[in-house]
Amino acid sequence: MTVIAKFRSFDLAARLLMVNQFGINLGFYMLMPYLAGYLAGPLGLAAWAVGLVLGVRNFSQQGMFLVGGTLADRLGYKPLIVAGCLLRTAGFALLVFATSLPGLLIASAATGFAGALFNPAVRAYLAADTGERRVEAFAVFNIFYQAGILAGPLVGLALMALDFRVTAGAAAVVFAGLTVAQLFALPTRRGEQTGERTSVLEDWRTVFGNRRFVAFAAAMIGSYVLSFQVYLALPLQAEFIAGARADTLTSAMFVVSGAVAVAGQLRITAWFRARWGTGRSLVVGMGVLAVSFLPLAVVPGPGRFGVAAAAVVLLLAATLLAVGTAAVFPFEMDTVVSLSGGKLVATHYGFYNTVVGVGILVGNLATGAVMGAARAAGVDWAVWVGLTLIGIVAACALHRLDRSPAGKYSVAQQDSKPHVVRHRQAAQAASVVRESTGRPSESTGRHQLPPTPAARR
Repeated sequence: MTVIAKFRSFDLAARLLMVNQFGINLGFYMLMPYLAGYLAGPLGLAAWAVGLVLGVRNFSQQGMFLVGGTLADRLGYKPLIVAGCLLRTAGFALLVFATSLPGLLIASAATGFAGALFNPAVRAYLAADTGERRVEAFAVFNIFYQAGILAGPLVGLALMALDFRVTAGAAAVVFAGLTVAQLFALPTRRGEQTGERTSVLEDWRTVFGNRRFVAFAAAMIGSYVLSFQVYLALPLQAEFIAGARADTLTSAMFVVSGAVAVAGQLRITAWFRARWGTGRSLVVGMGVLAVSFLPLAVVPGPGRFGVAAAAVVLLLAATLLAVGTAAVFPFEMDTVVSLSGGKLVATHYGFYNTVVGVGILVGNLATGAVMGAARAAGVDWAVWVGLTLIGIVAACALHRLDRSPAGKYSVAQQDSKPHVVRHRQAAQAASVVRESTGRPSESTGRHQLPPTPAARR
């Protein structure tokens, strides 16, 4: 089945969320890659001030995912999606006019917190809406996600030829359009209600007390640290290999990665699912991420086989990394839903995103430090071997979780549980209501999936 046919097989809400994610990444990536240069260049901010502005944006998103997820479970998914898009519209619009550090900090915090609002809500909504098809849904979702990442910088580069403020204004327009679309076209959807009102702290204790989920989140840090190297270690390697032509090599690397995600996602997901199911697909996908860096350990620079060979090896590593990321993502999102038991799904997503976000921060600091030290010591291969070991450790942790008699996290096993059966029946009943009345049912259960690198960033 083609991407378009698969996309059309979902209902309006799911399709809107997928297009929404493309717009979110388009608007974000057409602006953010150029923000640091604008702050340090035309605005003339000191390096510490640039770091502060970017750090505030990152913290206000990664540090607030749990809050955003909690609000989505309590207020409903749609209000948080609309509020997040509206807040990011305001944040990007403020960047058009802000020139002082306080104004830039406010704009940066707004754009970051906006992501914390809509990110868990979007994934929880998509999982709830697609039910048993959530692995397929998140595979298509990731195609739109990666397409936005691929197109955003290209659009931004074209607009930067005019002015950064034009780019910021265009990004604000994109999010304004998304706000209107979600407000008027997205049906209302809430998570499964337990019947008794609990406090926020009780909800958080429920999530923190879910030991298998917490263990899974910790194990998946390795996946995010490895997949994020396409933004850190691989561009640094491109600079080391190509020097003045590093931008060309880096661009080729991103094109290859994006092409794999957009063109190969459905095939990769179907192939993994048919052979291994959810739990083992995560283990194998993590293994692919781990071996992605072995070619670079064999050819760590241009000294041994020349610049051309080193460049080909870098592109091979980027390709393998893209395959591994595409393999892991849909099953990762499905597992978050399964381990949540269909309850407080957005809160679980928020906690999950916070955990992996902290992991990415620590992993990037360590990778950067080790990379510099390894090159200074003449052992460039050590960085790539270290990243491979991180992947192996994470794969072993996932394998242990999958084989643990206390809780296989395969979809089939989770779907056989009574609360999932009840959820499925409620979802089917809600589908009948929507088809007959054109309105969403407020009694439907909730499921959710996703991330990354940021989710992913």
